[in-house]
Amino acid sequence: MNTSSISPKKIKQVRTLIIIASIAIPVVVAVLFKVQIPGADLSFLPPIYATINGITACLLVGALIAIKRQNRSLHELQIKICMVLSLLFLACYVAYHMASVSTVYGDLDHSGDLNTAEAAAVAGSLMIYRFILISHILLSMIIVPLVLFSYLFAWQGNFDRHRKWTRFTWPIWFYVAVTGVIVYLMISPYYA
Repeated sequence: MNTSSISPKKIKQVRTLIIIASIAIPVVVAVLFKVQIPGADLSFLPPIYATINGITACLLVGALIAIKRQNRSLHELQIKICMVLSLLFLACYVAYHMASVSTVYGDLDHSGDLNTAEAAAVAGSLMIYRFILISHILLSMIIVPLVLFSYLFAWQGNFDRHRKWTRFTWPIWFYVAVTGVIVYLMISPYYA
C-alpha cells in the first residue's frame, strides 16, 4: 500500500489500537485463566493448538524464504495466515485452560502435585521445562506489539522500518511458535 494513501489520523488510530491490544490481551488472558467452566471437556485442544504453533513456525520460515526471494505477495499471505493462526491458538489455549485444571509437569498420578518419586523422575528436565515455558509465555506477550507494529510499517509502505523491526520480531515469533510445540511435547505425557 502506498504511504500517501493512508491518512496520518488513520495511522494514529491504528497505533493506538495496537497499544490497547498489546496491553489488553495479556490482561484478558490472565483474567480468563481465573475463570473455570465446569463440565466442559476440551481435552482435545492441546494437540490442536500445538499443531497450530507448528504450522505457524513452518509458515514463518516460508515467509522468510519468500521475502528473501523478493516474492512480497507470498510473504504477505503467509504472514497474514500466521497472524490468524496465532489468534486461533490463543482462543484454543484460553478455552482449554478455562475448562481444565492445570497440568503439573511430572505428575504421573494426576494428583495435582509431585510426590517424591515423581519429583526425582523429572529432576533433570524440570528446570529445562520451566525455562522453556516461562520464556515462551513472556515472549508471547512481547510478540503481540512487535508483530502488529511490524505489520503496520509494511501496511504503511515503510519497508525500511518494517525490515528493522522484523530483524528481532521474526526470531522471537519463531521462538514462541517452536517452543509452543516443545512445551506441548514435554507436558503431554502428564495430561489426565
